[in-house]
Amino acid sequence: MTTAPTWDHDFAQRSPMLAPLRALADRLPEIGWPNVEVLNHVADETGRRIVNARGQRIRFVTADRDRGARFEARTWLTGEVQVRRIDWHDLLNALVWITYPTAKASINGRHHAAVEAEGEASRQDGSGRSPVRDALTHFDEDGVVVLCSQPELSSLLRRFAWKELFWQQRAQVRRSMRFFVFGHALCHKALAPFVGITGKALLFQVAPAMLERDAEALRVEVDRLIALHVWNPERMLRPRELCPLPVLGVPGWWDANEDAGFYDDASYFRPGRPARKPRPVPASGSER
Repeated sequence: MTTAPTWDHDFAQRSPMLAPLRALADRLPEIGWPNVEVLNHVADETGRRIVNARGQRIRFVTADRDRGARFEARTWLTGEVQVRRIDWHDLLNALVWITYPTAKASINGRHHAAVEAEGEASRQDGSGRSPVRDALTHFDEDGVVVLCSQPELSSLLRRFAWKELFWQQRAQVRRSMRFFVFGHALCHKALAPFVGITGKALLFQVAPAMLERDAEALRVEVDRLIALHVWNPERMLRPRELCPLPVLGVPGWWDANEDAGFYDDASYFRPGRPARKPRPVPASGSER
């Protein structure tokens, strides 16, 4: 028998990876698992425009038993996001919707467009899914956004030069890079991090002044950048466009990475080159 997860009101305080969700987590009840009524109330309180790509208001509803095959379609057609009872994965998905609503709407809209373009085979849950939908799913589940103002640091990340990036250039990384966990599955893993946990990164080249903005301004910018990137039909064509990121190597995200030897674990900080190098995207959303 599977035991239901225990509610932890302070969950977002337990890892720096969950920092973008802390303001919302503070609005959740201290006792008792948040239900869909609570989530809808929290969404309303933010004052954000939380709608799907068709402009319909997003509402969180209790999940149906057959939610799998029609999950994205229901959100596209009705604005309803299904949430299973007492389930961290779905709770975190809802919180990401509230935090980055434009990005989530773009992912959902692109999923729908891909399904319509690919025909009946792509409608089967998990069968015949295209590279586009694979890329969208990988980012939706395990995505990380990296803002970087120094091209040389971006190059190190793309070349998997992890120790040089995170250790030798540590001070520069702190000054010139910002990391935002987006994927709700990755948020779930951050509740109990383990060596091996890896994100799928989108890397954006930004002006240094952007990194000086406050947390709310950065949230809005990250939301905008993801949405522009995902909605571009020339992007997110295959999972290889996303860069693997061993998130426990990010300075400040894991106590063990205060030791240089941590980065010598080649089973986690894997060397090599991707088949297709993911390139940083200028913050405008267009290629240089």
